[in-house]
Amino acid sequence: MNIPFVKMQGAGNDYIYLDCFEGEPEDPAELARVMSPRHTSVGADGLVLICRSEVADAKMRMFNADGSEGLMCGNAIRCVARYLIDREMVLANPMTIETRSGVKTIRITRRVADGAFLSATVEMGRASFAAADVPVLSEGEEFVDAPLEVAGTAWRATCVSMGNPHCVIFVDDPRALDLRALGPAFEHHPAFPERVNTEFVRVLGEDELEMRVWERGSGETYACGTGACAAVAAAVRRGYCEFGERVTVHLRGGDLQISVRSDWEVEMSGPAEEVYEGVYHRREPLPPGALL
Repeated sequence: MNIPFVKMQGAGNDYIYLDCFEGEPEDPAELARVMSPRHTSVGADGLVLICRSEVADAKMRMFNADGSEGLMCGNAIRCVARYLIDREMVLANPMTIETRSGVKTIRITRRVADGAFLSATVEMGRASFAAADVPVLSEGEEFVDAPLEVAGTAWRATCVSMGNPHCVIFVDDPRALDLRALGPAFEHHPAFPERVNTEFVRVLGEDELEMRVWERGSGETYACGTGACAAVAAAVRRGYCEFGERVTVHLRGGDLQISVRSDWEVEMSGPAEEVYEGVYHRREPLPPGALL
């Protein structure tokens, strides 16, 4: 089976993109599991299907590397917008894209001289600190700057929903942390019934953060758009940043610009780049005993 695909990345958060306007693959979760491993397959943080929508210009379905379907990905949705614009499949600007966490609006910024793509800005929706929205098990209605024991250490956590669950931890130096050990401990902590994405954040100033992220189902990634939004929302809530301020979030794969309005609506701007096109040839597994 030959499957044409495009590899794209936004701030280093890379996914495999399939044009599904004429139909979706039979088992996208399994396809994500076999195409995502690095070194032995295409290699990516997951798989994204670009589909037709009855309520928006297009629809995005995102599958993590372990095959679990995500609700929303801020970096992936910018790449979807660029994919559609570059191939003239959708000409609207702004355009709307349906996701599992609602319809999102994306504006494309082009270079004046030649019309080349520069960046995409996404209306990411409202940040919610309600424990039930995250969800996180909490004695109160919110889980903000609250104690959370993970891997034998007491952390101060602020939990935020950006349509998917986030746990933001403010630390002195994210680079010094062993995320291979900490990430799974947070992701599978019993306080998070649907698992959680965890952001380890250093405050550099009122308009600048540094962040590493552990994404549920994918492990540490070079960037996470909804995670950057959650980090800035948490920073505003904690008093580190201001409403309406354009905050630069430095991630391993690049920078994103995030602003949080006074109604907690969040806007994100960042890059979207095509890496290469390819065809994945999926061989059918051999029956048991075929090589004996």
